[in-house]
Amino acid sequence: MAPSAGGNRRFGSAREHLAEEPCVSGPGATAVFLDRDGTLNVKPPEGDYVRSAEAFKWLPGAAQGAAALSHAGFALFVVSNQRGVARGLVDEATLAAIEVSIQAGLDPLSARVEAFRYCRHDLGDGCDCRKPAPGMILNLAHEHRLNLKRSWMIGDARSDVAAGSAAGCRTALVGEPGQSFDDAIVPDVVTTSLLLASEQIVSRLGTDTVR
Repeated sequence: MAPSAGGNRRFGSAREHLAEEPCVSGPGATAVFLDRDGTLNVKPPEGDYVRSAEAFKWLPGAAQGAAALSHAGFALFVVSNQRGVARGLVDEATLAAIEVSIQAGLDPLSARVEAFRYCRHDLGDGCDCRKPAPGMILNLAHEHRLNLKRSWMIGDARSDVAAGSAAGCRTALVGEPGQSFDDAIVPDVVTTSLLLASEQIVSRLGTDTVR
């Protein structure tokens, strides 16, 4: 399956996705939805963005963690808020070039990302795709017939966990500890890196029960 060129094809609102429940409890494939900045690569300073493929720097063990999840049978997808597009600081060519870098890093590990989705909107645009809204995840689930109850959302921010939870996925928080959560969106796994998260997720296969 060829990677997208960064397209964010929307077929309706998140409410419509939830009403249809096209693959939430069906026999579809399982997936891992990966945040990008701060999960796969070094996160730029607050308010800045990864503005070139050369500026994309893998976090230690992140490619190996993603590959381990792929080898365990999960389809990999990237879902990323990219407000820099709306602000004119990141363009489509840059998003596509970073996708190529990600696939190039995974290819020697016999893994790949099946599709990339971005929210390009600004904060006040009222979209249903910017995390913590689950629109990007629900869109991909519909397109790829994914079983969300057996899938995972992994990210470094509270908004990633909230988006995954709203979509019906299990969730993992990676990165620096100390973020607070309310009872509704406590992550299933909390650890410091994608590699460690992948080890915990893979170790649950065959023994976990669906929530």
